[in-house]
Amino acid sequence: MKKNAYARAGVDIDLGNRVKATLPQLLAATHRPEVLGKVGGFGGLFALDMRRFKQPVLVSSVDGVGTKLKIALAMGRHDTIGQDLVNHCVNDIAVLGAEPLFFLDYIGTGKLEPRVFTAIIKGFAKACAENRCALIGGETAQMPGFYRAGEYDVSGTIVGVVEKSRLLDGQAIRAGDAVIGLASSGLHTNGYSLARKIFFEQMKLKPQTFVPELRNTIGAELLKVHVSYGPLIQRLLRAFNPEREVAPRKTGASRSNAIKGLAHITGGGFVDNIPRVLPKKCDVIIRKGAWDMPPIFQLIRSRGRVPEKELCQVFNMGIGMAVIVSATKADEVLRSIRAQRQKAWFIGEVVRGTGTVRVE
Repeated sequence: MKKNAYARAGVDIDLGNRVKATLPQLLAATHRPEVLGKVGGFGGLFALDMRRFKQPVLVSSVDGVGTKLKIALAMGRHDTIGQDLVNHCVNDIAVLGAEPLFFLDYIGTGKLEPRVFTAIIKGFAKACAENRCALIGGETAQMPGFYRAGEYDVSGTIVGVVEKSRLLDGQAIRAGDAVIGLASSGLHTNGYSLARKIFFEQMKLKPQTFVPELRNTIGAELLKVHVSYGPLIQRLLRAFNPEREVAPRKTGASRSNAIKGLAHITGGGFVDNIPRVLPKKCDVIIRKGAWDMPPIFQLIRSRGRVPEKELCQVFNMGIGMAVIVSATKADEVLRSIRAQRQKAWFIGEVVRGTGTVRVE
């Protein structure tokens, strides 16, 4: 009787249990040998292999995907949102040199829709498997009256690990270092409130509208998956930052390493994200036109009536990750990145300054 009353109030526990019963099959591809127990417990269990590390440092991050969810809802497509969230979180810890260990998700909705739930979880599982990150648990909350009909929200927490001596803290960055930009797939997961205003209010487009400049519908273009740079970064660090000794009085990577700092270009663009890894006596100059800007940003720039300076503080403008490298190794690093089929360019340099970024 109580279950029926709760279901009539909008929370169907039995439906939730039936849907969650499919999780073991969906999550099998994300399994790592360090995972203990099974999904569904009060807490996820992960036994860190301490033999791999001298001084392991755990690195964590939490995030959501913002109003990109509005595009997924309008398109009726929910299989990419989970990938966006995992990849965003992987990138956030990758900038510190960390490899991902495990991920936990949260889904909040008014009414649980099995088809939508399964699509979201498949996205989580796909991205976790691609990043060698175990999906060890999560929470699904049914909250009738809190969300509009059909809407939901997602967030995720990731935990990774890095050897203390290999932690990238940016302190080795010096004037003369080069900045390499890694291509994004589009907006990734930032700037969607402004983009939706430009495309759907100012330009009067519909999500299904085909846009010749994009050779795609605007909805499909805006749903392009946030790129994960995690696996590439780990390969670059193994190749160009080999030092493993724990140097006295140092917490970060050796100054002799080629890769000195990384910045995930998310909300805030170049202007707000690169300074997070800069020493106080260094600036970065980003050179406009140094990379191939995707058509979506060219369209935003030409039709959005937004000052260029603001665009570079809202959107990634086609660069999803900035890699700061020593000038002597810059060409070699760039060749290595391109050899791994990642588009990349020299987009700027480090100069003396006060910890800021200029786009010129």
